[in-house]
Amino acid sequence: MLTTQSTKGAEAGSDGYAVLLLHAFPLSAVMWNQQLRALEETGIAAVAPNAYGIEGSDEMPDWTFDGYARDLCAMLDDIGCRKASIVGLSMGGYQAFAFYRLFPERTASLVLCDTRAEADAPESAKQRQEFIEAVENGGPAEAIKRMMPNYFTPETRNANPSLVEHTAAMITEQSVIAITSAMKAIMKRDDATPLLSDIACPVLVLNGREDRLTTAQTAEYIAKAIPGAELELIQDAGHLSNMEQPDRFNRALLGHIDRVRSL
Repeated sequence: MLTTQSTKGAEAGSDGYAVLLLHAFPLSAVMWNQQLRALEETGIAAVAPNAYGIEGSDEMPDWTFDGYARDLCAMLDDIGCRKASIVGLSMGGYQAFAFYRLFPERTASLVLCDTRAEADAPESAKQRQEFIEAVENGGPAEAIKRMMPNYFTPETRNANPSLVEHTAAMITEQSVIAITSAMKAIMKRDDATPLLSDIACPVLVLNGREDRLTTAQTAEYIAKAIPGAELELIQDAGHLSNMEQPDRFNRALLGHIDRVRSL
């Protein structure tokens, strides 16, 4: 079972449409609170699940994004959703690619945020294995130490310490197994690059202009490779663009949803 954050009465409307929000590593669905609030205010059904082991979701030590996508599809069935806009940030973007590959007929659109399509290069895989070993030895504090410097711009870290503390607290709440199993799933993910040219649904690529983990150039590559994709770079935002600049992010997201629902 997956626990969720959601809009009130998250059942899909009469058109069977909803928004599915997939969170970053190693955070939780709480990161989507401001987007859920904005979607609720506009009357759009939305659900943000917690990955395995996160915030009460069942633990699964050896999971894959394909298996997770199948559980997401079953969850959409439960709320009466026939087609969803899949919004994924960072790790959530990897999951969005997996969902589309398995269930293109259930995908109304994709919103790919601060993510990448390619599989890990050998050096990246080595760094991820080192990350796993560090968390196994040092607990969530190691994940905080290694991830937090890359999440926000220096200006935000200085001007909005409460946001930084809130994000670190999300990581603190996760178990070692939840963090390391998610990282292993990231390492096992399929290369989505061959998929890009075949994506036939509307796509919005959103990225923090100052993101150092998945750069603006990475986002531009994805947008150019997907036929008809739109690209928006969010000023004054790093990797967690939805949390750092929620108003700008929400305007782009809601505009995309309006366009998708008018088709």
